[in-house]
Amino acid sequence: MEIFNQEEQEKVVQAISLAENRTSGEIRLVVERKLHGIEAYEQATAYFEKLKMHQTLLRNGVLIYLATDDHQFAIIGDSGINDKVPADFWESTKESMLAYFRQSDYVHGLIAGIEQAGEQLAHYFPRRDDDVNELPNDIYFG
Repeated sequence: MEIFNQEEQEKVVQAISLAENRTSGEIRLVVERKLHGIEAYEQATAYFEKLKMHQTLLRNGVLIYLATDDHQFAIIGDSGINDKVPADFWESTKESMLAYFRQSDYVHGLIAGIEQAGEQLAHYFPRRDDDVNELPNDIYFG
């Protein structure tokens, strides 16, 4: 059974594209059913490395990780964005997402997180004329 149907995937990818149209930052989403025997943050960190998110020019990549069956998720920002956002930003973003996740509405929870990350990225890293999309916008299914 799929985690998201085609329409749901398109909504999430569209949210990523819209967010990235306003910023030089990069947003990636990793979704899988179960953790691999470690905490969500550690799993997200492993994917951050695997997907080469630390190799963006301005170090402004954001990874959202979700393990649906284990009801765990994490958000990781690279050093470029982490140095700029308020200290409680990722926690408040997670709270916004959790409101949807508690109702098993993963799609709108992910979209809320993508939109909030996108707003911060657009504020601190506005899109430039020479901006290139450094990473794919699709959902990475682990």
